[in-house]
Parts: sequence; structure tokens; C-alpha cells
Amino acid sequence: MRVKEYERKTNETYIKIKINLDGEGNYKFDTEIPFFEHMLSHLSKHSGIDIDLFLRGDLEIDCHHSVEDTGIVLGRLLSEALGDKKGIFRYGHFTLPMDEVLTTVAIDLSGRYHFKYTGPDLSTMGKFGIYDSELTLEFLEKFAMNAKMNLHVLVHYGKNRHHIHESIFKALGKSLKMAIQIQDKNTIPSTKGLLE
Repeated sequence: MRVKEYERKTNETYIKIKINLDGEGNYKFDTEIPFFEHMLSHLSKHSGIDIDLFLRGDLEIDCHHSVEDTGIVLGRLLSEALGDKKGIFRYGHFTLPMDEVLTTVAIDLSGRYHFKYTGPDLSTMGKFGIYDSELTLEFLEKFAMNAKMNLHVLVHYGKNRHHIHESIFKALGKSLKMAIQIQDKNTIPSTKGLLE
């Protein structure tokens, strides 16, 4: 079982999280940020990764530290749970239609970080409750950085801001599901013989 858990306390956030890469997409969240929980539920469900997350942050300021730190910790746990990455498919991609929106996400669990977003300016989409729309980019960047992955997100087109955000998390989940699946337990998917 590729299961990892972690507890992290700073002056800005307290995070307790457990993930299971071989789960069924079950999730339990207690973050006090409803929209963030809604997005993470799509990530969990469509990746098949079980996520149990307790989060408290300095929401009296804003949600930035809470969302950023969750991306950091979740990325680290994913990297640790993958271990030496022996047998994984490594690559994942998915193009997801959601009503008027079309979004593609492609990832490489290469051990090297790169993040690229192309699409509508998420920083101009206002708030979803207490969640600032630009925090989706903050989460994705920190998640990719700490998971040591290439993450490319392309929103081809779309109008509804909720659909745009949701399509990103769903497509990321589908891409992760492909990339983390075990194909051949005896093989590292690289001519180098390792992924780090």
C-alpha cells in the first residue's frame, strides 16, 4: 500500500493529512474553506487517491497560506508515496469537457519540477466564498514543485469561472490516476534507470 501521512505546524497553518495512492477516491476534509474542499474532492475522486485532510490557517488574513501550504504538503506526500517510482506509468494526460469549458492537463512524474498554465486569467475571477480565484494557481504550482513533477494546464476555452476551476481539478485527478498506476513492478520508466 502506497500510504503516507504527515503533520505540519507553522505560525500560519496547522495541517494533518493522510493519502493512499491505491485508494478508491474517498475523501474527508475539514478546512473551513468550502470551495477548496469542493475542488479537492474532485482531485481525490477522479485520481482514486484517498485524502484525509485537517487544516487550520490564518483565515482572518485570507486563505493564501492555507491553500499554499496544502499544496506543499500534498505534493511532498505524493512524492514520498511514489517511492522509487518503480513500475509506475509515469505520464498522465486528460482532456476534460465540462459544459462550455474544455481543459487539458498533462503531467510527468519525472522528479523534475515545471509548471505552466495557459488559459483565462484566474486572478481576475474574484472570490468563491472566502477563496480567492488566483489561489488555484498557487496550489497547482506548489503541488507540482513539491511532487517534483512537470504539470501543464491548458484551458482551451470557457466562460463560467466555476466550470473552469472545476475542470482543472478534475483533469488533474484523471491525469494523476493514469500516471501513478502500476504497470510493471520491476521496471523504472526511464532509460536512466531512476527518476529523481
